[in-house]
Amino acid sequence: MKPIQKIVVIGPESTGKSTLCAALSEHYQTTWTPEYARQYLSEHGTNYTYEDLLTIAKGQIKNEEDAIAQVQQKVVGEADQKNSLKLIVDTDMYVMKVWCEYVFNNCHHYILEQINQRSYDLYLLCDIDLPWAADEMREYPDEQPRIELFTIYKELLINQNTPWAIVSGIGEARTQKAIQAIDQYLK
Repeated sequence: MKPIQKIVVIGPESTGKSTLCAALSEHYQTTWTPEYARQYLSEHGTNYTYEDLLTIAKGQIKNEEDAIAQVQQKVVGEADQKNSLKLIVDTDMYVMKVWCEYVFNNCHHYILEQINQRSYDLYLLCDIDLPWAADEMREYPDEQPRIELFTIYKELLINQNTPWAIVSGIGEARTQKAIQAIDQYLK
């Protein structure tokens, strides 16, 4: 069986990550794993603690592992495997690291260990060129925190070895830019 190419979409809140993941999943006819934090905060409330972030991180990893298994099962028995298998991941442990450090000035060892253990094929960093949209889960409507968080994500990606690209634009233009990056880096 061909290995799965894992594409992670990260960035500050309200930058279209989930919308982009859904569009990429449709384009590549594959599975995507949603951000677990939304589910967790919907069920437990938005007044989270440092310990809640560890629970969210573990839930994110479980969702990703479940999605990997789903992609692998999807192709078992299929004759046509000429196309690479892709999994679109909405949020990874870099996001959890940034969240922990930005809010609590600390990060769980589990998250740092997962960053070192897990591997991905491409990161797509969503630009902050989309207008911020109000949502009960979102915390940073002001421009300055968005700029700070985008810069933190960009610096993380610069200082690691996985290829990455910034995805900007509105609507279909944003999706097409992401598709171009995927096709360029994951031929």
